[in-house]
Formats: sequence, C-alpha cells, structure tokens
Amino acid sequence: MLMEYVNGGELFSLLSNLGHLPNDHARIYAGEVTLAFEYLHDMHIVYRDLKPENLLIDSGGHMKITDFGFAKVVEHRTWTLCGTPEYLAPEIIQNKGHGKGADYWALGILIYEMLAGHSPFREYSAMGIYKKIIAGRVEYTRHFSAKVEDLISKLLKPDKAQRLGCLVAGVGGIKTHAWNEGMDFEKLLKREIQPPFVPAVKSLDDTSLYDSYPDSKEGIIKPIPQDKQVCFNGF
Repeated sequence: MLMEYVNGGELFSLLSNLGHLPNDHARIYAGEVTLAFEYLHDMHIVYRDLKPENLLIDSGGHMKITDFGFAKVVEHRTWTLCGTPEYLAPEIIQNKGHGKGADYWALGILIYEMLAGHSPFREYSAMGIYKKIIAGRVEYTRHFSAKVEDLISKLLKPDKAQRLGCLVAGVGGIKTHAWNEGMDFEKLLKREIQPPFVPAVKSLDDTSLYDSYPDSKEGIIKPIPQDKQVCFNGF
C-alpha cells in the first residue's frame, strides 16, 4: 500500500512542545477537521478515532487525518466499541449505538485539548475515564473564552440528539457558531488561509519532525500503550 508522506509531524508533537495552542491556531485546525468530517459524513463514513496523534501537518502547515482503521460506513447506527478512551462519546461507552455524532463529540474533546494541553476527562485507567465521561462534568481554565466554552459544551452534549452537528443545521451549526465568526470555510477548504504553523522541513522527504526508532526485521515499530486503543466485537 502506497500512501502520501506527510512530513510536518503530528499535532500531538506540536502540542507536546508548546503545551497548548492559542485560540486562533486551534480554530484553524478545528476548522480543517470540521471540513474533513463534513466530507466523510456526506459519504456516511464515521471516522471514530480522532486524536492529536492521528492529525498530521503537511509541509504547507495544513491538517491531514490519518489512520482510518476504525472508520466505517454507517447509515444509521453501529455498536462497535472502538477508539481512544479519552475521546469516546457516552453512547459508545454505554453501547447505545452511535453514528456521526460520535465524531462531533470527539471534535469537542480535541478543541478542549488543543486549548488546555490535556483532555477534559483524565484518569489513570480507562474505566476511570469512562466514569468521568458519563458524569459529563467539564472544567474550564481562565484562558478559555466564553465563545469556545459554549461551542465545546454544545459538542459535548451527552444526548447525541441535542449535540451540535446532529441538529437540523448539521455541520453548518458548527461552522456558523460564534467561535468561528469570521472564518471563511470556503477559503479554508481551498487552503487559502495561512496556517498557524509551517513546519521547517528542508524537502518533501525530510523526516526530521518524526521520532526515530531502531530498524528491525519487522520494520519501524512505535509501541502503543495497551490502554490507549480498544476495539471489541468486530465491525
């Protein structure tokens, strides 16, 4: 399988280096993810694995989604338990059946993490994380604006029927929210908006922004903590 090489590194690495992102930077990245979800959902594809590790930055500084191992065509609902604990929507944890609303919940988590530097639901075990997600209490620090708090709270509605993105306006409700005021999504789609961070890469095959791992007979392997991803019951 031959895939495009995206050499600007992971959003995860950028967040690790900076601690958290300024509001305007997070807004552009969230906007590009929103456009990607709009495209996928129009084809009834639910992504189901949003997290900073799966968001790559290309040489021009724009966002690309990778790792579609959990993506699935879903017309109505599906019941597979899969994803990363901190990003799972309540309906996935409670096995109530989920669809594109799970991606919009994850978008709310991502926006929070970009601005705070950590997930709103942190705990030492996956079960502890699940309990906090079900409880649904989100605390905001002082540097969160009232507009982004409102957006996040509407994306993190426990009832998916009331969640922003799942309402009559669909994804348009996210794009026209007050936090996105002034954002030209048409220009963003055409990559005509200057990204907040342009990676310092010397060439299209520059690997300097990725961690090096020793070669082995199996190739280059990056260990994944066992509690970070779950997938049960198949597709």
